[in-house]
Amino acid sequence: MLNVQIRKRFRLNGPQAFALDVTASFSPGFTVLFGPSGAGKSTLLDCIAGLQRPDSGEIRLGEKVFFDAAGKLSLSPQRRELAYVFQSLALFPHLSVEQNIRYGLDKFPVSEQTERANAVAKNFRIEKLLSRRSAELSGGEKQRVALARALVTRPRVLLLDEPLTGLDSALRRSIFEDLQAWNSANRIPILYVTHNREEVDALGESVVTLVNGRVQESGDPRAVLDAPRSVELAHAAGFENVLPAVVVEHRPADGVMRVSLDHAACEIEIPLGHSVPGSEVRVAIRAGDILVATEPPHFLSARNILPGTIESVETRGTMVTLCVKAGARFHVHVTPGAVRALDLSPGLLVWLVIKTHSCHLVR
Repeated sequence: MLNVQIRKRFRLNGPQAFALDVTASFSPGFTVLFGPSGAGKSTLLDCIAGLQRPDSGEIRLGEKVFFDAAGKLSLSPQRRELAYVFQSLALFPHLSVEQNIRYGLDKFPVSEQTERANAVAKNFRIEKLLSRRSAELSGGEKQRVALARALVTRPRVLLLDEPLTGLDSALRRSIFEDLQAWNSANRIPILYVTHNREEVDALGESVVTLVNGRVQESGDPRAVLDAPRSVELAHAAGFENVLPAVVVEHRPADGVMRVSLDHAACEIEIPLGHSVPGSEVRVAIRAGDILVATEPPHFLSARNILPGTIESVETRGTMVTLCVKAGARFHVHVTPGAVRALDLSPGLLVWLVIKTHSCHLVR
């Protein structure tokens, strides 16, 4: 178990300051550090690795103390028995793949270096690349080599700072599978920084969300990110609609409350919360959770049916985003097939259908 309880303060431009204030425990397995840019995710990894020194607190891996401010102890990065893979992979271009992998094994006999390098190369399916120079590799191959080089030392903690940025989904999934297979055999704490929701769903056994230098929530990735509690986290988790609202009334018998959106432009029902009538809140709704009808829908369980007009239609690959003015302005995701079948175009009158439990109250 990796236990972290630290605080570090940074002076930014002018009078502004940023404080990283984190207390968290990381079990063996994958923990995704998730949050908006500037939340402190990479800084937390740097403190764990010993690249930055916290102002106070301690960092422990089991009985081994990495950092203890009170005891004036701070182990050098080399003594922390961890591996760190950055977004910039920093492979040595003048060395072969095998030489890159064996780079940190100088203290071991040549026979053990060879055994370790061959084993980890097989884990990451790069055994046929061992004689190549890194400059000859594709992006995905370089990522595999970087992971192999990090893990050949058999670290007790693995830190990954967005190492798969720039790869397509298929390549990321393939590398995830190899990394998960390695971790199943070794079971060490792996901290993976990302703000890509797809990576969270693919890798995360648990997630810790950071906002403004502090842990906001932690737990099961879907439970945490499908119902974010702050505006910053809602945006990072991919909620395209985060709308200002005012609580109008509570309806406890129905398990809902009514809120007016965007300065009373329209009203919808959302799950019952603790905010009192008259209080200002925000409501987050995914664009993919909104249905579109070209006729007034009837006999639906969904409680929110809003008439509106399509303002714009934007196609990006296999997804189409509609901007619909229905009192408030909503972004809605539909497929190209739905656009053709319903003849969706700017100026068309439509009805938006939003389930109550697709609406999330955020701070």
